[in-house]
Amino acid sequence: MTKIALITGATSGIGEATAYEFAKQGIKLILCGRRLERLNTIKTALEKLTDVHILNFDVRDKKTTFNAIESLPDDFKTIDILINNAGNAHGLDPVDKGSLDDWDAMLDINVKGLLYVSKAVIPQMTERKSGHIINIGSSAGKEVYPKGNVYCGSKHAVLAITEGMRIDLNPYGIKVGAINPGLVETEFSQVRFKGDKIADSVYKGFKALQAKDVAEVIYFAISRPAHVNIADVLMFCTAQASSTIVKKEF
Repeated sequence: MTKIALITGATSGIGEATAYEFAKQGIKLILCGRRLERLNTIKTALEKLTDVHILNFDVRDKKTTFNAIESLPDDFKTIDILINNAGNAHGLDPVDKGSLDDWDAMLDINVKGLLYVSKAVIPQMTERKSGHIINIGSSAGKEVYPKGNVYCGSKHAVLAITEGMRIDLNPYGIKVGAINPGLVETEFSQVRFKGDKIADSVYKGFKALQAKDVAEVIYFAISRPAHVNIADVLMFCTAQASSTIVKKEF
């Protein structure tokens, strides 16, 4: 039976790469994101491989999130796999100089947005007593680094929520896990540094993880046998030893 996966943040980076990886495996896709043009482009490309439905909404908006998922057509309503990928980082400032707007954006998307989408999807999984949820965390959820304060806090929250989900949903046979990448070469740095020239130097001098690398690990996790749950993965590129130790060569 063909499974259906809902992926948030599917318009770029890890979300987009995961959509391509799942499509290759014949998984039906519900792709969610804020950029409608990007959603349509990806839908057109992936429809050659599988059935695709798009939902254009912002996970920060609680009402819109629930309405979007409620609007799914009958042949996409039964969500087997939820990939909570939507997330962001804004700024890299000491806590005394941090921007309140940046803090709100990170907590609203990384934590509350993940919860809104999960709340909209989980009831159908508990009713069927089946399902698989993967939350995309970060190595920043495993350790705190200088000036990472609120971003690290938001990703620590993702891991705590993941563990809480796994406990609460255990009676229903629902798998819950987290994939936590370190440095991944995506739009991440452009968003974090708002297009500042520092963004261009983040991935120089070493080979960072690529979105496809993470997508392959996500697919590995969701393709395990029924009795196997990949609960937690921390992945770095070879050059990275921790959030602050990266071997660079210029």
